[in-house]
Amino acid sequence: MTPDDIRTLADAIRGEVAKAIVGQDAVVDHLLIALFSGGHVLLEGPPGTAKTLLAQCFAASLGLDFGRIQFTPDLLPGDILGSNLFNFQTSQFTLTRGPIFRELLLADEINRTPPKTQAALLEAMQERRVTLDGEAHRLSDRFTVIATQNPIESQGVYPLPEAQLDRFLFKVLVDYPDAAEEKRIVTRYAQGRGSPRPAELGIAPVADAATLGAAIAATGAVTMADSIVDYVVRLVRATRESGDLVSGASPRAAVLLAGAARARAALDGRDYVVPDDVKALATAVLRHRLLLSPAAEIEGRAIEAIVADLITRTEAPR
Repeated sequence: MTPDDIRTLADAIRGEVAKAIVGQDAVVDHLLIALFSGGHVLLEGPPGTAKTLLAQCFAASLGLDFGRIQFTPDLLPGDILGSNLFNFQTSQFTLTRGPIFRELLLADEINRTPPKTQAALLEAMQERRVTLDGEAHRLSDRFTVIATQNPIESQGVYPLPEAQLDRFLFKVLVDYPDAAEEKRIVTRYAQGRGSPRPAELGIAPVADAATLGAAIAATGAVTMADSIVDYVVRLVRATRESGDLVSGASPRAAVLLAGAARARAALDGRDYVVPDDVKALATAVLRHRLLLSPAAEIEGRAIEAIVADLITRTEAPR
């Protein structure tokens, strides 16, 4: 599969998602990049901005096996992973698979469950496998987590630990639509009751497993010059040297940023990465991995502004 084929596929996916979602083009692009580079996405936005519907429509446009977990304070790890139950008829333990055994998993309001339950996702997100009673069970190679959280509420939530945050390729901020988009939303959905299902909106799969596998393989073959690799490393290391930050990004962030830059290049129809690919994705890759210093917090500095400053100060290859 060529980059032009990947761009055509991406356009088809965008077209299907647009049947249900008004606007949010940048969010859809980040989901596509995550899919083709094997990453996971954390969507943060206020209620009612179609985060859940977007995930459902994205999965439907790809024909992926979709699952949803509503995270709550009483959710247990076994509710996510499943468990081995004893069958009295056969006198054997039988594996009952949890909802994590899907190709695309929506972790809805992930910060509403305690860290012990959040940690149930760590192995699955990093290694695409689940260990139950000492036995490893493989997940799909296309296993992708799209998690959502609400930035407004502070009661009854559990901040995601750094180890969990570092598993996400992107943290994407989902904002309110503009006035024109909101009018289109009201016009389209005001007569309905409840949230429609993707099938009711005419969303159909535009890719099968073989097509997705070929697109992912082609994305991994996109050329990244040594100068671009060096640029990624210098940018990530700059976060650890900034006086505005207490904690910088990990080597995993550099690896994920490089892979995402390859995917962005392929979506643009190119078989090579340019510095602008890295610059365009750096904020979404880094914002959830960085911790402001006390002085920067007092000054009201924003993570996004600091990342933008680091991008400006880090010399890009020509």
